[in-house]
Amino acid sequence: MNTDITMAAAITALVEQQRAVGYKYAAQARVLARFAAFCCTEFPGLHAPTQAAVEAWITAAQQRGVTPSTLRTLVAPVRQLARWLGRRGVNAYVLPAGVLPRPARYIPHIFTDAELAALFTQTDRCHYNSQVPLRHLAMPVLFRTIYACGLRASEARLLRVDDVDLDTGVLRIRNAKGGKDRQVPVSAPLHARLVGYHAQVAGSGGDWFFPGTAGKPLTLGNIDKNFRRFLWQARISHGGRGHGPRVHDLRHTFVVNNLRSWFAHGHDVNALLPVLQTYLGHSSLADTAYYLRLTAESYPHITARIQHALGDVVPPAAAGPGHGH
Repeated sequence: MNTDITMAAAITALVEQQRAVGYKYAAQARVLARFAAFCCTEFPGLHAPTQAAVEAWITAAQQRGVTPSTLRTLVAPVRQLARWLGRRGVNAYVLPAGVLPRPARYIPHIFTDAELAALFTQTDRCHYNSQVPLRHLAMPVLFRTIYACGLRASEARLLRVDDVDLDTGVLRIRNAKGGKDRQVPVSAPLHARLVGYHAQVAGSGGDWFFPGTAGKPLTLGNIDKNFRRFLWQARISHGGRGHGPRVHDLRHTFVVNNLRSWFAHGHDVNALLPVLQTYLGHSSLADTAYYLRLTAESYPHITARIQHALGDVVPPAAAGPGHGH
C-alpha cells in the first residue's frame, strides 16, 4: 500500500484538480474537510478511507436524522476521494453503488397563475426589518427575478451591481453551475422594477444587487425563510421538510408557463427550446429535456406536444438522475 500521501494532501490535490477543470467544488471540499476531521478523531492515523471509517461516517449522519438526499451529498465526495487515491496506488475503500437508501423523487410544485399573484402580493407587503434593512425592498424584486428569468436562487442572490445592466435590461450570471457565465435578457416590466429598485438602494448594499448584512449578499437560508413566510401569508400550503413548494419550483414554473404560452400562440417550439436552454443555463439540450421530464406527471399534455414537435427528447419517467438544475 502506498502511504506516501496523507489524506489531507489527497483532499487538497483532489479539490485543486476539480477546480482546475472548472468545477466550483466548494460544498464537496467542505464535506471532505469534515470527513478528514471525523477520521482524525475516530480513526487516528488513517491515510485513506477504509470500510470501517466510511460506514461509521454514514452511521453518524443517519443518527443525526439526515435525509437520503443529504446522505448522498455526504458520501459522494468521500467515494470520489477513494477513487482518486485508488488510481494512485493507494488501497482505499469505495462504497459500492446501491448501498444508500434512494431519496424519494421530488415532484415540483407548478404554481398556478392565482398562486403566483398571491405570492408576489405578499412579497410586496414585506415589512422593514432593522437586521436586514433592505429586505422589504429586495424581496419583491428578488422573487420576481428568479421566476421571470428562470434563475436558480443562488444565481439571483449572487448578482452584483455590475452584473445588472440597467440600460439594456440584461443580467450577467457569473460562474453558474458548470462554471459558465451567461447573459439573460429581462422583460420590460421586470426591467422597470430593477431600475426602480436600484434607485432606492443605490449605494446602500455595497457590491451586491440584493444585499444582506455586513456587506454580504442575502443568504440562501434567509431567502428560504422569507419564501416560507410568503407562502403561508398567501395561503399556499407547504408539505414540510423534503416537500414543496420550494424556491426552485419558481424555476420549474417558468419552464412550464413558457411552454404553455408558446403552444397557445402557435410558436415554433423547435426553435425556442434552445432559448429556454440558454435561460436555464444548461450546457446541453439533454439537461433541459430531463428538466422538462420533472413536470411531465403534472402536465402530460405539454410533454406530448413537445415529443410531437421535437421527437422523443423527454426521457421516460424511469430515467436515472440528471443534471438539469
